[in-house]
Amino acid sequence: MPISLSDPPPRRTNIPSPQWSLLLMAFLVAFVATLGSLFFSEIMKLEPCVLCWYQRIAMFPLVPILAIGLYSQDSGGIKYAMPLAGAGWLAAFYHWLLYSGYIPKGLQPCGKGPSCAEVSLELGGLVTIPMLSLASFSIIIILLLLATRKGGSQ
Repeated sequence: MPISLSDPPPRRTNIPSPQWSLLLMAFLVAFVATLGSLFFSEIMKLEPCVLCWYQRIAMFPLVPILAIGLYSQDSGGIKYAMPLAGAGWLAAFYHWLLYSGYIPKGLQPCGKGPSCAEVSLELGGLVTIPMLSLASFSIIIILLLLATRKGGSQ
């Protein structure tokens, strides 16, 4: 059936408010994590290791993906964000294990550049960059799972 100019535009379905709030929180976590990553490398001049780059590859696209989903009121962005967050979580978990000494340094993927197991920054003697990344990806995954559940119950 051809579409004429007199036909009303297709009806856009808005995502429910609780789901939108969860997606907004996931976007904010991804945005702050991205800014933090850029702050560490560009302002503090800490060169990222190979595993940090893998985590950046997963984190940076989450910002526009979640922003577009929020702006267009489309919860379909969750299915694009979840695989990226999962891949980033796996890289961050491996990096945290390596950084914490649970994995031998001989199994690190780093060749050129800084070592993935080298302690370059500790906040308060406890919080490390891999721990911040792991926490960010964990929070984003939890928020996306909650948003999926909220959307599915509608």
